[in-house]
Amino acid sequence: MIDWYIEGLEFGNCNCDWGCPCQFEALPNEGHCRGFEALQVNKGHYGDVELDGLRVVMLYAWPGPIFEGNGTLQAIIDERANAQQRHALQTVLYGGETEEAATHWWVFHAMSSHIHEPLFKAIELEIDIDARRAKVSVEGVITSVGQPIVSPATGDEHRVRIDIPNGIEFELAEIGSASTKATGAIKLDLNNSYGQFNVLRHSGSGVVH
Repeated sequence: MIDWYIEGLEFGNCNCDWGCPCQFEALPNEGHCRGFEALQVNKGHYGDVELDGLRVVMLYAWPGPIFEGNGTLQAIIDERANAQQRHALQTVLYGGETEEAATHWWVFHAMSSHIHEPLFKAIELEIDIDARRAKVSVEGVITSVGQPIVSPATGDEHRVRIDIPNGIEFELAEIGSASTKATGAIKLDLNNSYGQFNVLRHSGSGVVH
């Protein structure tokens, strides 16, 4: 297996309520799962190929819970990536060179029967995990904004985190609210639903602690 490692800032939004039942081994609020994640790679390699500074977006949809399968996936890879970097990112985002079920990317790919070819586009991305704020834009495909949860009683920002010591995506994530519009192969129309802000550290063996 090719040695690889990716570390960076991740922001995601799905159609479920702010707690996201998936994180608690529960069924999705609306019976199905649709969403995306965006990643700023701060440090990474795939064999001898450096991945520092690149960005990716993953769009996904399942007609039921993820574990029932029949999902759809598409990756958007930074247009600045050269041919080797594009191959590397496509491989790991689609579950390649990874131990079975070790990362959420592997699981998402295994649970999807419709895999779209990746797009190579400019990705505008801002993520501030501590502030629970993010912005994503890929022209012609997706726009998204993440922000803190605001208490309806006081109007104050509410801070809550999810800690998963043995998870396959993150160890600790800040939770907020997010809204997304996507008009490509996988369509999204999400309004003030689950927003996730976290550091991602992945290798072919899973989350790196």
